[in-house]
Amino acid sequence: MDKPIYKRVLLKLGGESLAAGEGAFGLDQGALTNISEEVLEARNLGVEIAIVIGGGNILRGASLSSIGIERTTGDYMGMLATVINGLALQHSLESVGIPTRVQSAIEIQAVSEAYVRRRAIRHLEKGRVVIFAGGTGNPYFTTDTAASLRAMEIGAQVIFKATKVDGVYTADPKTNESATKFQELTYLDVLNKGLKVMDSTSISLCMDNKLPLVIFNFRDKHSIKRVLLGEKLGTKVGV
Repeated sequence: MDKPIYKRVLLKLGGESLAAGEGAFGLDQGALTNISEEVLEARNLGVEIAIVIGGGNILRGASLSSIGIERTTGDYMGMLATVINGLALQHSLESVGIPTRVQSAIEIQAVSEAYVRRRAIRHLEKGRVVIFAGGTGNPYFTTDTAASLRAMEIGAQVIFKATKVDGVYTADPKTNESATKFQELTYLDVLNKGLKVMDSTSISLCMDNKLPLVIFNFRDKHSIKRVLLGEKLGTKVGV
């Protein structure tokens, strides 16, 4: 197969994907370059790509309660971290020739566009990659939920969830040798089994709107392109 099976996709990246490795903080040039090259391959297939980026490589709002910062304030701080990551990713994508726009759910006019659905769709139609930062703009909602929400708003056909393992397992394959990988799951499987694919709110949104997800290891070379061309990588979640 030489034609992509999806025309418009939303790629969900955790903030850790921009760092040097598991458990690392900050930004890493090698990680940014790898992401940019993978996105470029997908874009060269004629696929429209939107990205939702997390902020876990800088800070996690929910964890700030340990130093006395209330949850709402901590979540807004986490949203700002995603804007930082969005700007870094924008620079990296444009360095390989990909026109990119950052849209933030929290308005920061000096560095990003405000999120406007119709404008985002127009950017995609013009071949630009759109990075959605700032989560949903509301506390208590994760960037997983933001990914599901934005995917449905822009009419994406699938969510690609980039992880550090090659799919969804019955247990952590790094600590449990008997863990087995699921090739396919239903939304209810994920919810009933309590699988750590995405949070329950985001899975419920996808289930209500029949939006499929593909979970795979983003650090495997050419992974996005291979999934787009129909190769069965990772785990697919659907009806």
